[in-house]
Amino acid sequence: EIIICSEEMSKRIKYSVVVSVFNEEGNVAKLHNEIVAEMNKLKSSYEIIFVNDASTDGTLEVLKKLCPITVVDLRKNSGQSSAMDAGIKKSSGDILITMDGDGQNDPLDISKLLEKMGQGYDVVCGWRYRRQDSLEKRFVSKGARFFRKFLVDDGVHDSGCSLRVYKRECFDDLDLYGEMHRMIPALMRWRGFKITEIKVNHRARKSGVTK
Repeated sequence: EIIICSEEMSKRIKYSVVVSVFNEEGNVAKLHNEIVAEMNKLKSSYEIIFVNDASTDGTLEVLKKLCPITVVDLRKNSGQSSAMDAGIKKSSGDILITMDGDGQNDPLDISKLLEKMGQGYDVVCGWRYRRQDSLEKRFVSKGARFFRKFLVDDGVHDSGCSLRVYKRECFDDLDLYGEMHRMIPALMRWRGFKITEIKVNHRARKSGVTK
């Protein structure tokens, strides 16, 4: 199911913001408002796509009340990579902006990522330099980062950060599934795209629980 509320459908889209969510009813409205405020500052056409990964709470009902928005409602829970893939395939912008739906990524960083992209990069990754997660989650992430670097060194400090900007051609003929969102920087580097990262803000979760 796809739900659309937009005043810009007839215009060519420059920016597509893709947000995947699962059981985030307490976070999506505030996050959407923040995204709209930041995208309006860019003074270019944009679309905001939320992919509801078969939430079992009231997330979908909250999303239906927001505008401008395109909601892609998945029939079954498919995981973050597949949800991101669905949003990217629905998008039409020249530049893709991805982020988590838990409110911990800060939309204020979007302009910084785009500014860095303007220096000649195809992909700019966010680096959550000061993590606001529990000790347990940071420990698990540190272990995963060690093993990922052992297997493939993509030059990125924080492969788990979803806050990134990409040129659209980065996803030509590419399907995401499983936990591939963590491997995107490596995939992009292997495909010859120019990648960099910048430090971004990481906010404490205000509602819901970590997935």
